[in-house]
Amino acid sequence: MTGEPESQPVSLLVVDDQQLVRDGIASLLGIQPGIVVAGTAVDGRDAVEKALELGPDVVLMDVRMPGMDGVEALTILRRRGCPARVVMLTTFDDEEYVVEALRAGADGYLLKNLPAAQLAHAVRLAHAGVTQLDSSVTGYLTPAAPGPRPPSDNGLTAREIDVLRLIAEGSTNREIAARLFLSEGTVKNHISRVLSRLGLRDRTQAALYARDHGLL
Repeated sequence: MTGEPESQPVSLLVVDDQQLVRDGIASLLGIQPGIVVAGTAVDGRDAVEKALELGPDVVLMDVRMPGMDGVEALTILRRRGCPARVVMLTTFDDEEYVVEALRAGADGYLLKNLPAAQLAHAVRLAHAGVTQLDSSVTGYLTPAAPGPRPPSDNGLTAREIDVLRLIAEGSTNREIAARLFLSEGTVKNHISRVLSRLGLRDRTQAALYARDHGLL
């Protein structure tokens, strides 16, 4: 792979209720360059305890687990100010789980069929702040048909709404700049204002906002 962020080794917590899967992921990623497996957890409750105790850079979190699932664990970690990047890793691409996880603040949603090298790359990118979604789930951020006009009380200008729509469509800053005849610097400023005014954390939450408020 190319384009890997230059940094210290990424410390990783692997969370899965199936021991074979959990140990397998930990073993495979533990031999990948730039990654150190700090520990493993058997369910959501264990994940919260281990994440707060070990302070990993990235948590790979299974979604469906008995007792406390991955979304609930993620919600608790965010509420308690855990700075770890949390990437949901699952065999399920159910729309409800995808939207709930991203709304709770997940830094990615990937499926378990990734080769080890690609999963390691995803871990390093997550640590660098790059949100990643499996191609099979990106469609859940976009409604099938155009929705109503956006609410008038969102505090956004018409240009900011245009930028928000293009973010939700998956456009890069360069593509947004070309579509709207703006410089990339101006686009970045618009995105910063959109996130600030709507109280959103990143582009993924912006896409969810656009989906939920009929901006597409």
